[in-house]
Amino acid sequence: MTANAGRDHLVSLDEWDAMPEDKNLELVDGVLHLVSAALPPHRKAQNRLAHWFDEQLPDGLTAYADVDVVLDASSRPTVRKPDVVVVSVEAARRAPKRFAAADVLLAVEIVSPGSERVDRVTKPTQYAKAGIAHYWLVELDEPVSLTTFELVDGVYKLAEDGTGEVKLSKPAPLVIDLDRLTALR
Repeated sequence: MTANAGRDHLVSLDEWDAMPEDKNLELVDGVLHLVSAALPPHRKAQNRLAHWFDEQLPDGLTAYADVDVVLDASSRPTVRKPDVVVVSVEAARRAPKRFAAADVLLAVEIVSPGSERVDRVTKPTQYAKAGIAHYWLVELDEPVSLTTFELVDGVYKLAEDGTGEVKLSKPAPLVIDLDRLTALR
């Protein structure tokens, strides 16, 4: 759903930055798009992944949940909010309002009802075009699953997938217990 009601022009990055930080919006080709608020299981998975990443990532990397990433800074800008991103500590120390795609090593999307096509088709295409090296797709339907992709010649190629406890080597050695991803405790 677009949220440009009452707007007679494309939204610039300066206008985007002037909006409240807690907006449930993404900017696609200069057009505002309303993003549904995440349901509790989705939010739990998002927070848990970011926490697990920070516990396991090497010293030069850190994770953030729900931050703006500029995929295209042209006159028709695109700003997405991946569920979780991994960036360099150097990029994080700059304390940006938003990260550039070049700062992002990994973007993770957790599929929610209503976001299936965007998370499985649109966003990976945009992330690949922006040069984000790794893309993960988490499906919360039982059994919870993870599919990882690596950018090869400008296109995401399947790297690894699984359920249960998944041990990954890229973008860093990580162990993700998908059975615990949405557990309450």
